Order: sequence, then structure tokens, then C-alpha cells
Amino acid sequence: MTTRKLGVVMNGVTGRMGYRQHLVRSVLAIREAGGVELADGSRVQLEPVLVGRNADKLEEIATRHGLTRWTTDLDAALGDDDLPLYFDAQLTAVREKSIVRAIDAGKHIYTEKPVAESVEGALALARHAEAAGVKNGVVHDKLYLPGLLKLKRLMDSGFFGQVLSVRGEFGYWVFEGDWQSAQRPSWNYRAEDGGGIVVDMFCHWNYVLENLFGAVNAVTAKAVTHIPERVDEKGERYAATADDSAYAIFELEGGIIAQLNSSWCVRVHRDELVEFQVDGTKGSVVAGLHKCVIQPREATPKPVWNPDLAETRSYRSQWQEVPDNEDFGNGFRAQWEQFVRHVVEDAPHPYDFMAGVRGIRLAEAGLESSRENRRVSLA
Repeated sequence: MTTRKLGVVMNGVTGRMGYRQHLVRSVLAIREAGGVELADGSRVQLEPVLVGRNADKLEEIATRHGLTRWTTDLDAALGDDDLPLYFDAQLTAVREKSIVRAIDAGKHIYTEKPVAESVEGALALARHAEAAGVKNGVVHDKLYLPGLLKLKRLMDSGFFGQVLSVRGEFGYWVFEGDWQSAQRPSWNYRAEDGGGIVVDMFCHWNYVLENLFGAVNAVTAKAVTHIPERVDEKGERYAATADDSAYAIFELEGGIIAQLNSSWCVRVHRDELVEFQVDGTKGSVVAGLHKCVIQPREATPKPVWNPDLAETRSYRSQWQEVPDNEDFGNGFRAQWEQFVRHVVEDAPHPYDFMAGVRGIRLAEAGLESSRENRRVSLA
């Protein structure tokens, strides 16, 4: 079978996510495997051109991975007809303008989320892409996690009966940067640079809830900044102007209630950095990044509240682990492959700019709810 080439402009690969997940674990991994396999058995090999503002970093990354093409001139890359696909992993604050330039250049667009800083900006991009006739997609990586793929399998099997509620815990302690370096870039904690956990995580929660359980009809949220001052990469103190924690209740279609806590100020006392408990009339599930355990109705214990007696039963041991039953690859790579097939052979890819718009809409509604101390309807 033949192998064709697909040139990709990769903007923002010097950042943590752009480099680790998108360049190394997705595009370069695809290249090492011989390309993306299409329905007819042929393959598409990705040919990346690295783009960014720091020439030294770009050259170092290119040299490290045996790549020959990199540039600090985005317009030059967008002007190359051999590069029909544009990918963006830049800071949110500069992403929108770059995507507009890529659409104007006739490129298909694949981008990290959020696609823009506001619903209006994201809608404008969606309409612009539609008018230009270019295909577009937004990263929905959480849907490809092994734990959530197992959860989806259980949903499709009818395991739950009627789903009643979802409870989620996400987060970990991000060091302030003084006596230990922070695990996240400082811009995450500056609202003026597009930071904040609501903007970051509510976009994820929207597509997770929407694709697994149902659209979000309303939100009640409280966003807070627990740690008001941090230390940046240069060792300088700065004011944390963005929220670092958010506590939310989401009302979903069908009457399902989801409660999700998101925090960079929480110490982990759970099996994984994110866990979702889903309770239904016929069974319950706890799903994380990789692991998924179930407790069906028939195997549910019968606890009795008695504060005078110490509990001797191990409730965790009464849950059964769901087997993998298949090889779950890297979720970022899986969606890259899906979007490449969408571009080349028009295979389905439902996670377009409008899906990104809905994520930003939920984030804005969450911030509005917190700011005005009220429930915000999205229906």
C-alpha cells in the first residue's frame, strides 16, 4: 500500500503540553509507527514543521528528535502549500489570532483548548472556518483515557440502569515555587494571561459530561484563589490573579446531577489524580485515568450508620475491577490519528470548533455563577 505525506505546522511545541503530548507522544510516535493507517490500508505520514518564538528552543528540540524544519516565521509556514494542517498549542491569549491567520491561509485546524478566550471569539472562529471550508477540531483528550473508555463501555452496555449522579475529584498540590519549583507554568495563575482552573478544566468537564451523560443545562459554581501569591520561573514573587480551585454543581439533561471539584491546592488521597463516581439504579462505577471499578446492585453491601462502633469492613475491597480487554494507547495520539483521518478521508470527528464553543460557554457560566453567587442556566 502507498504512503502519502501530510505536512503539519506545529505552533507552540516549546510548551509542556505541546512538546510532551502532541509532538513526542503523538506526532513523533505516529511517524515511528509508519504513519496513520487509513480505511483502505494506505498510510499518511506526518511531516511536522516546528513554529515558535524562541529560535534556540526550536532548534534544540528539532536537533534532539532529528527534525530538519523549524521557524519563528508563522506567516512563512502558513504560506507553504505543502503544509495543509495547522496545530496550535500556544498560550490561550495568543491562540485566536494565529488560528485566524491559519484559516485565512486555507489550512485545516487542530488546536488545544480553549480555542479562544471568549464565547464570542470561539464562535467567530467557528463561523470563519465554516465559511472558509476548512476542517477543524479541538483536543478532547480526556475521552480517550482508559478509565473513561471503560466507563463509556459500561454506559453503552446499560450497566447503570438509570444514571442518577456523577461526583468527580480532580487536582493535586501545585507547589508555590518558593521552596520547591511549581509543576505548572506561572501563567496558569494570572488571569491576564488566560490562566485559571475554571477556564482550564470546565472546558474538559463540558465534553466529558456531554459525551458520556448529557448536555449541561445549568451550573452553580464557586471559583476561589486559595493561594494569593506564588513564585515564577525566574524566582520572582507575583500576585496570583486567577482562580486555583473551583467547586461546581452541574445539572444535566435527564435530571442527572454532577458535582465536580477542581483544585491545584489539594493533596491527593485517592488512587488517581482524577476520579469520577457514577451512581445508577443498577450499579455504580468509580473511574480514573486508567483504573475502573464497579459495584452492581446485586453485590451492594448494606451499611448501617452506627457512630459508636468502629467500622471493620473494607468497602474498597468490595468493588470489582473492570478489565482492559483491549490495548489502550495514548489518548492524545488517538485523537491526532482520528483528526488526520478526518482531514484525509473525511472520517468522522465530532469534536469541532462548536464543541469548543460549548466548553468555553460553560467556563464563562461557571465564572458568572461564582461572581454573582447564583445558578446560571445554559438551556
